[in-house]
Amino acid sequence: MPKILRAEPEALSENEAREADPLFVRTVGRAMQVLGAFHQANGPLSLSEIAEGAGIDRSAAQRLVHTLLSLGYLRRGTDGRGYLPGVRVLDTTLDLLRLDPMVQKATPVLLELRKTVRERVDLSLYDGSRLVYALRMQSKRETFYATLVGHSVPLYCTAGGRAVLSALHENDAKRILTRSPLQPYTSRTQTDPEVIMDRIEQARQDGYAVVVNEFLQGEVAIGIAIKRNGIPLGALHVAGSLSEWTPEAFVDHIAPLATEAAHAVIGSL
Repeated sequence: MPKILRAEPEALSENEAREADPLFVRTVGRAMQVLGAFHQANGPLSLSEIAEGAGIDRSAAQRLVHTLLSLGYLRRGTDGRGYLPGVRVLDTTLDLLRLDPMVQKATPVLLELRKTVRERVDLSLYDGSRLVYALRMQSKRETFYATLVGHSVPLYCTAGGRAVLSALHENDAKRILTRSPLQPYTSRTQTDPEVIMDRIEQARQDGYAVVVNEFLQGEVAIGIAIKRNGIPLGALHVAGSLSEWTPEAFVDHIAPLATEAAHAVIGSL
């Protein structure tokens, strides 16, 4: 499975600006850094690992971990060793999803689309150089990670990502590609910025982006940007298996249905 993407690291100047902000509460910021230490974890983290991941000293980490543990935002590992995010973190996730206007409006539309196409249907939120999944409606062929809300994917080699890039000004899209690590996820991942820009332009003309074998081997996907006042908020995705579809047949069948669904969501915002 491709490496989990997270929010782009802040530049030193941004951190310095926050430290100088009289309204910025450093303790709260460091508590969020403690929770962020789990972003690339593969299991429970020790206190030292949390301190290193959060970029704070061990003493500060100990106090913050104790506080978050008491509040339920951290919990002990199953064997009593190390720490994991607590169940209370899911309360915040639920608040984001239930209060986000796009998620509210898109949910019934995507449910209907899923019934019609009988393939995986997703809704993602645009964040920097990535998309973060907010809704995931599965097909019959899925892995554990493919079912998780909050999983994120890059813009440059995914259908939804290229659709979002096509909704931006060309110079903005180029800037995002410049700061993105264009790594190959499969043998077919396109990493040449000029070729990617050509495919973004094709998506701009078509109204949707198509990606075949670039992010996941054996998958064809269509992505359509969800925009409000011309600004991309996220994307609608439909993905199918190349063992069941040719790319041409998938596009012919799915693109009109996905486009209609995306327009319904956009029209409701």
